[in-house]
Amino acid sequence: MKSYQKESTFEKLMRILFIWVVLICVLTPFIWVILSSLKTPTDLSKPISLFFTPIFDNWINVLTGDIPIHFVNSFIVGFVTVGISLLVGLPAAYSISQFKTGGNLTRMSILISEVVPSAVLVVPIFLVSYYMEVNGTILPVILAHLTFILPIVTWFLIGFFDAVPKSLEEQAMIDGCTRFEAFIKIILPQVLPGIGAASIFGFVLSWNDMFYALILGGQDTQTLPVAIAGYNTFRGVQLGEMSVAILVSAIPTIIISFFIQKHLIKGMGGGAVKG
Repeated sequence: MKSYQKESTFEKLMRILFIWVVLICVLTPFIWVILSSLKTPTDLSKPISLFFTPIFDNWINVLTGDIPIHFVNSFIVGFVTVGISLLVGLPAAYSISQFKTGGNLTRMSILISEVVPSAVLVVPIFLVSYYMEVNGTILPVILAHLTFILPIVTWFLIGFFDAVPKSLEEQAMIDGCTRFEAFIKIILPQVLPGIGAASIFGFVLSWNDMFYALILGGQDTQTLPVAIAGYNTFRGVQLGEMSVAILVSAIPTIIISFFIQKHLIKGMGGGAVKG
């Protein structure tokens, strides 16, 4: 019988204090951006001022400008990138998990591309897109995003496939299913939470990327991070409108992250070498 020591009043107070400190550190920048989005240029010159007359000019200027177009560009790039990553990563992860394809070396080398500097890949991708006459479109951006999102998605899915008992597939095949039918009808439903988590995590990575989109994208195909950086002009930083654009960009990822956090942890741990 295990005995548990009762938490002392001091330990409880310290735990609560620590939680509040973390919350303040996390929420303060977000609250500051919200306040900045409602301030006039004059009020923005007093960043610590909490008393001001809120205005919505910044929101109107941003939402009636080009930001919605860049929002759509980011969504298209992320959606297509994740779709291709799933199309390739699902069978790859299944093969590595169930058939040990390539052994532990393959399993551990999947993420090697994550340590390769982005600058090493951007020049070849730019040259290929130039010779194919698709430079300035979203196609080279999608290709660049695949170089780091496809390995991440595959890594996630390996962990979820590892958690599925092989006996389920074997029983389905005994009952007359082909391996493909067993995969579609039995295995895939078991890993749907993992597919959702991997998809959303990959989408968030694509959504937040600026480096590839800045170099490979065109004026009409800018994604949100590039558009947000554009508020830093030769006349200075348009802080109010930039704050609105940051909120427009951040809110979807915050909502998505809230719903996938449990599966996110499971996927990151499950992709490691399985004994």
